Amino acid sequence: MKTMLSSTLLLLSQLLVAFLLATSATVAKAECSGCLCPGNPCKLCPLPPAKDAPPVSEESETCLKIKEKVPPVSANTDPNAHYASLDKSIMECVRNGGDVVMNSRRNKEFPSKHYCKPYIAPAASKK
Repeated sequence: MKTMLSSTLLLLSQLLVAFLLATSATVAKAECSGCLCPGNPCKLCPLPPAKDAPPVSEESETCLKIKEKVPPVSANTDPNAHYASLDKSIMECVRNGGDVVMNSRRNKEFPSKHYCKPYIAPAASKK
């Protein structure tokens, strides 16, 4: 009887400690940080440019230059042509001062695997 009572008390004390630790920890909201957040804070553009992409307001000069130099591709483009276009668009992104961002978690807002992050001057970003 004593062992059952002591094991029950031990279990209850462990649960109480776990509960106290869980409630005392500060709850941090899972806020999005980085460029692949809703609203496209870094003004990313997909690489290679997509044919049926909706027009983007306030598109960066880097993204516009990529679209001028690299013809857009569709989802049905031959893989070899797609990768050739991807290579060209990556070169244009870097040539125009941008960085290439890999997207491992595709979603509705960011469906591409590669994006160009244009250089945005610090003074321009503080409006």
